[in-house]
Amino acid sequence: MTMTRDQSPTNTAGESGRRRFIKDAARVALAAGAARALPWELDLLAQAPVAERRIVRSVRPQDLETPVGLFESWLTPNDLFYVRSHLYTPSLTLADWSLTVDGLVDEPLTLRMDDLRTLPEVSIVATLECAGNGRALFDPPVAGIQWERGAVGTARWTGVRLADVLARAGWKAGGAWVWLDGADKSMGTMPDFVRQLPRAKAFDPDTILAYSMNGAPLPAANGFPLRLVVPGWEAAYSVKWLTHIQVANREHDGFFVQGAYKYPNRRVAPGTAVDVKDMSPLGGMVVKSIITSPADGATVPRGVVSIRGFAWAGEADITRVEVSTDNGSIWTDARLGPDQARYAWRAFRLDWRPREPGSFVVHARAHDNHGRVQPITAHWNPSGYLWNAVERVRINIV
Repeated sequence: MTMTRDQSPTNTAGESGRRRFIKDAARVALAAGAARALPWELDLLAQAPVAERRIVRSVRPQDLETPVGLFESWLTPNDLFYVRSHLYTPSLTLADWSLTVDGLVDEPLTLRMDDLRTLPEVSIVATLECAGNGRALFDPPVAGIQWERGAVGTARWTGVRLADVLARAGWKAGGAWVWLDGADKSMGTMPDFVRQLPRAKAFDPDTILAYSMNGAPLPAANGFPLRLVVPGWEAAYSVKWLTHIQVANREHDGFFVQGAYKYPNRRVAPGTAVDVKDMSPLGGMVVKSIITSPADGATVPRGVVSIRGFAWAGEADITRVEVSTDNGSIWTDARLGPDQARYAWRAFRLDWRPREPGSFVVHARAHDNHGRVQPITAHWNPSGYLWNAVERVRINIV
């Protein structure tokens, strides 16, 4: 049975993206003398260059951040979606790609894209966020890619359930973990980027193997031709360029499971070193908001000032976003946008009419249905994960 969790209105940006995809697919097919080719066979489209509007945090491996002022729609356009890569982006085509499923299974599988597409297709709208989004805002500073606020994005992901693939292989007794590896290869002595999921999350019907993003094949930098999407959890679980799924009876012993993406078990003073044995793996995302307009430092004429942004909370639902225009003395509820899905961010807006000119600090704080509220100060940690302090921008009214 096909499952569609998102019942929200169709996004117009996504529709235009699909139209562009169809037109571009036709052009490529004709130029190659293969007018009969299907769009899904035209995998070179995923590699087509575009004018880069994102902030380049690293060239190789490729890490690109979305300027928050470009978040103008509920679904983030593919060419604006942030990119996080631990290793070099592989060059793949459908002709040379396959997915291996083995380990503690009854029947090891080697699947091509056509095989996957015989399974029930599902779609889900989900926000993905790098665990280190906001790392540059911690004090004292911590090492790592210096993301500010834009290592996040929301898309409609289409593919098949991971649970359906595992069921086809048959899960043997003793299996407890799923190891996940992609086609990106290690550089020098750097360890391979292998991640894992516990059995319960692997069989969650919302955990999918996605081959489509906003109605088009995945862009190369976002995992073409197949990536895992684990809604509600930090995005390092959503392994890109997926080629190998292994069922195991133990945790993977690689660095990106045993050493990375871990968070202190207790609050620590800023600057404190924490032993890995005193940390636990990250899972779900925290409650958070960003103000996308006006921009920090913007000069705005007097009149109605529309304060807009997005809020999200991983596996929880955003129930409220408050905005303050007077340094936090008075908070007013913003209006939440109509587009809504369980794992997706929620747009918010407050129309404010300043009484006088001057320089104002505007804050936003989100609440979720688990009772969590954005804190005044984010919990410092040595990896710079899960920044979610109350959002603030300064606006100059003239």
